[in-house]
Amino acid sequence: MEVSVKQTDALTAPELLAILKARVKVFVVEQQCPYQEVDDQDDQAYHLVLRENGQLVGYTRIMAQTDEVHFGRVLVPKEYRQRQLGRQLIASTLAEIKQSFPGKPVKIGAQNYLRAFYESFGFEAVSDVYLEDEIPHIEMVLK
Repeated sequence: MEVSVKQTDALTAPELLAILKARVKVFVVEQQCPYQEVDDQDDQAYHLVLRENGQLVGYTRIMAQTDEVHFGRVLVPKEYRQRQLGRQLIASTLAEIKQSFPGKPVKIGAQNYLRAFYESFGFEAVSDVYLEDEIPHIEMVLK
């Protein structure tokens, strides 16, 4: 398994297209949620990609702010699910955050059905459940 992390302006055109295709496939088409998937946060984001045999098998977007770090757009394409790649993806994301942004708190807006999954990494809920694009979410911070 290969892990790569690049800012948007360091991605090659094929790398960026693979990421965007995967994000739209999962978050817009699969979840039937029309929204502006590519946004202004992509300009300064770090893109963490898991690849197996050259294929994108996992992705997260990391956004560093002055006082905290966020990650989102967490995905494993449907054909690679049920292989524990999500666990590897989050472990890799947290390791990258710890290395690149030491000491900064980590906060996420997680889909509520994944609450226990994120809790297994040390996250705890800090909000009530809310709807984002008609999908139940919850704010979580890393303890």
